[in-house]
Amino acid sequence: QVQLVESGGGLVQAGGSLRLSCAASGGTMAHYSLGWFRQAPGEGRELVATIAWAGGKTYYTDSVKGRFAISRDTAKSVLYLQMNSLRPEDTAVYYCAARGVFSSTFDYWGQGTQVTVSS
Repeated sequence: QVQLVESGGGLVQAGGSLRLSCAASGGTMAHYSLGWFRQAPGEGRELVATIAWAGGKTYYTDSVKGRFAISRDTAKSVLYLQMNSLRPEDTAVYYCAARGVFSSTFDYWGQGTQVTVSS
């Protein structure tokens, strides 16, 4: 069983930057892909970015391409989301999640961390 704990959220002005962290434990991370999702008030959860733990292949949703970067520290089993040029519409609760490399579904979730971007 994989456990995920997010941190690093907070309040930032538009145009600013924030780095989210997700500490992973309880599994062999090379057997998973990790992702960041976000959920704005009144909205469903949106996939933001994913990374294959083993090879580092990444995916980004169009709205964050060029602004956000997903990465991981394999030695520390920590997933990161570097968020630059933040916009008010990036305001959401951000969740990290994991899926098995042979699965299409994210089955393990963190508790979420709030990101608020002020205008």
